[in-house]
Amino acid sequence: MKDPRNHAQVGYSMIVVAGSLAAIGILAIFLADDVLYADNLQRDATIHFNECKANDFKLDGCEKYWDRINNDISGIYVDLDE
Repeated sequence: MKDPRNHAQVGYSMIVVAGSLAAIGILAIFLADDVLYADNLQRDATIHFNECKANDFKLDGCEKYWDRINNDISGIYVDLDE
């Protein structure tokens, strides 16, 4: 004969699952204002990189890319000494 407490354990786990789904739903309501937040960050970073690349990485703020260029992996070679 099966242990009748198995039904109680299944019920408790269903309550936990429902609670976690409710918590995810509540978080989604608060974060729904900007669902593409990470996408917007990446697009802004890409635009900044392309502007720096067009100006040979000599603009202010482009110094953070200097350690990643002038190598075989990046394929971007710029004279930074000017």
